[in-house]
Amino acid sequence: MFVPCERGGGSAGSDFKGFTLLMPAVSVGNVGQLAIDLVISTLDMTKVGYFYTDCLVPMVGNNPYATAEENSMELSINAEVYSLPSKKLVVLQIRSPFIKNKYRPFCQALLSWVKSSKCARVILLSSSHAYQRDDEQLLGTPLRYLLTPDLEKAVGGLMQELNWKEMEKVAAYPGINDTEKVLHIPGGGITKLLFTESCSKGIQMAVLLKFCSEGDNIPDAFALVNYLNEWLQLIKNESNNSTDTSSQWKIPSSWRLLFGNGLPPALF
Repeated sequence: MFVPCERGGGSAGSDFKGFTLLMPAVSVGNVGQLAIDLVISTLDMTKVGYFYTDCLVPMVGNNPYATAEENSMELSINAEVYSLPSKKLVVLQIRSPFIKNKYRPFCQALLSWVKSSKCARVILLSSSHAYQRDDEQLLGTPLRYLLTPDLEKAVGGLMQELNWKEMEKVAAYPGINDTEKVLHIPGGGITKLLFTESCSKGIQMAVLLKFCSEGDNIPDAFALVNYLNEWLQLIKNESNNSTDTSSQWKIPSSWRLLFGNGLPPALF
């Protein structure tokens, strides 16, 4: 459940009618979470509350978006909500993995909040294992999208104009029955469950995902957030390249410790 914080404006900070909810799936390479970090940091979004749930591993840490010593000591937890009313945007950042067998209760609680807060649509940033692509998915861009039927009516034409590729369905039983196709997102965490639940509940949801592998996933995060920006135009492109806005995203201070401390010089 959503709990507003006083700094975010109390009850006013929980009024998200007509807003777009942007959130990550905890998926391969943490690409969605890194992309969300770039959005929050670049747009300087205000924390308005947190999502209280027993479905995520508990965690606490320093402010990941600290800009000065004064705000570096602020605490952050596993699921926090940020808002930018000027762009009708609300962001749920998830910072810890799911507890076993808690996917479905989390999805139900999340979609219940989406309905009660009257968010217009949900955009889920995700990723999938690159090594598990089929032949068709190996062609062209590694970026894909999915739309629920309710959102397809509203923005399906725009996706065609952007020349985006829809996530392909794969054979349910490869080599045995290739005619029966199913949606398969290996390494995607809650992506498939949340998408199918949204379809059945009539919620407008889009999934934007990238095929990738574990490792240094910062380039994947930039690719995914640029993909999102093609649609939402969160930041204006000031370069000659019509799609690459990587240099304009603000890297949060917490990324300095993404791979821990550097090697001690005494080793060499």
